[in-house]
Amino acid sequence: MTSTAGVARRVPSGTLLAKDIGVLATFSKEIGEIPDGAIYVKGNVIQWSGPTASIPAEYTTADEVISLPDRVVIPGLVNTHHHMFQCLTRCIAQDSKLFGWLTTLYYAWVHMTGQDVYVACKLAMAELILSGCTTTSDHLYIYPNDVKLEDSIRAAREIGIRFHPTRGAMSLGESKGGLPPDSCTEDESVCLADMKRLIEEFHDNSRYSMLRMGLAPCAPFNVTNNLMVEAARLARKYPGVRLHTHLAENQEDVDYSLKVYGCRPGQYIKNVGWEGDDVWFAHCCMLDENEAKQFADKNIGIAHCPSSNLRLASGIAPVRRLLDAGVNVGMGVDGTASNDCGHMLAEVRLALLLQRAGGSVEAMEAREALSVGIGGGARNLGRDDIGQIAPGFAADFVAWRTDSVGFAGAGKDPVAGLLYCTPSIGFVDLSVINGEVIVRDGELLSLDLKALIKEHMEHSEKLCAHLPAWWKTGKKP
Repeated sequence: MTSTAGVARRVPSGTLLAKDIGVLATFSKEIGEIPDGAIYVKGNVIQWSGPTASIPAEYTTADEVISLPDRVVIPGLVNTHHHMFQCLTRCIAQDSKLFGWLTTLYYAWVHMTGQDVYVACKLAMAELILSGCTTTSDHLYIYPNDVKLEDSIRAAREIGIRFHPTRGAMSLGESKGGLPPDSCTEDESVCLADMKRLIEEFHDNSRYSMLRMGLAPCAPFNVTNNLMVEAARLARKYPGVRLHTHLAENQEDVDYSLKVYGCRPGQYIKNVGWEGDDVWFAHCCMLDENEAKQFADKNIGIAHCPSSNLRLASGIAPVRRLLDAGVNVGMGVDGTASNDCGHMLAEVRLALLLQRAGGSVEAMEAREALSVGIGGGARNLGRDDIGQIAPGFAADFVAWRTDSVGFAGAGKDPVAGLLYCTPSIGFVDLSVINGEVIVRDGELLSLDLKALIKEHMEHSEKLCAHLPAWWKTGKKP
């Protein structure tokens, strides 16, 4: 079937050798961390990684050779929760919790067009790539005017990021007891038909796939139980299609579930058939101990979004307790209207520091936090082909310079320095995604970033003109 979302990027056919790497952190238990390391790539797959001095004879030459002294290299970070369209509306409802924040922003979002979403997604993806992310999901749950999921898919294919779009939906408007205005919702039959169409047109479950679909009814407070049940049934007809939504984000969220459904989040997901290893939920700040055990027993994943949770005063997910219970935890930047930043490495840094806020330095250490942001994310998305710089894995890796002001004095452990030191607010020096160099010398090669920012600002200004007069606080008079 011919796609309306642009032609998929060609898989590189050549070879790439990255060598002289200051410190190569492979996140492979067998290979470990290597000073003066090297990586050999053929096409889009890593063939070998190890010390530069030990490069096998057949890997000493390549179509492209990159020397990376004074760099620390890690596998690409994996973002497992985002609403990319929201970067058009940053810094709105600054003093409001989740429900007030949402009801303010609906005034703008209902006016979005497909071009708005395309430009927003491209900007959000650029921010992610520059901050060390090579694979990302996105949760697009509002489809006003001519908006289609293809708008985000086209952006991903053009910029070159590994993409897991989810077809979101809102079907429960104010008139039926939901949170969003009816103008932001869709008929459930329309949602399900489009979900099926998108899976059959775009989902690629092959190894090293650049695009896999997910289904994501938005949240318990804006969809019906029927849509949750039917989306799960649909997804499970297709190998590799996963399920995603928000859950237990804050106390308002839990209170709504108790009032409307008569149960806590754990029972709610059981009622609608969302217990399974093909499911991951965003936030989960308010899970109790029984629910943590339920998640571990059913292999359900969580996307931890610390900046957004703090910004909206939602709480802090008990990541240490969840990990100890055996729950898989990945990272998410969440929408850049509730963060209001899409910097992936900074999100991992915050996750590390927040777990120590309770007074225990053992609550999390740097490599564990990076592991959550890399391997935890890969598992959330059902991937066993990303997350390590090792033979047979996709060629997704990023490099930061260590000869910068922020790294000065951190030479004893530059891997930990990625989180403890100020480079976390900077951008990568190199990004390779699917074997293709996407960032070189700190410059994003797949688009004109200055032109994109200018266009994005124009779209943002036009959209934000629809906000109510009380937009800053998010508190309706």
